[in-house]
Amino acid sequence: MNAKFVSVEDDAGKVTRYARHGNGGGLVAPGAVVAESARIGSMTYVEPGVRIGSGCRIGHGSWIDRDAEIGDRAVIGDGVRIGRGTVIGNRVHIGSHCRIGSGVLVEHGVHLHADSTVPDGGQVRQASRAPERPAAKNRPHRKSKGRMAA
Repeated sequence: MNAKFVSVEDDAGKVTRYARHGNGGGLVAPGAVVAESARIGSMTYVEPGVRIGSGCRIGHGSWIDRDAEIGDRAVIGDGVRIGRGTVIGNRVHIGSHCRIGSGVLVEHGVHLHADSTVPDGGQVRQASRAPERPAAKNRPHRKSKGRMAA
């Protein structure tokens, strides 16, 4: 893994020269923007037009297709495929061997379990939260004098 560049020929005969990312050794195509603090696992391919934010960790053997965007501090497992033009939010966790289609939106903070599949054009929203309790100023205030009765 000492080579700084790797040339790969696709089925159509087009050769792309990938650079090895300094943190993890993943293969980054020309035109992709990957933060220095991101870790790209070995044998992971990052295609042209991809943007990967700071603090991301992408596992081994994954593939990030063209024009995808991955937010800051996202964690993507091993063997994950992310389709063309997909947007992954900040602090998202995607388990190993997931298949995320093209044009998908995954909101900030979402957690996808291993082996999950999201179809093309899909949206994964963060689970709705439980209703919050009323603020303290809206609750009746009781003054306590001495011990409480049993």
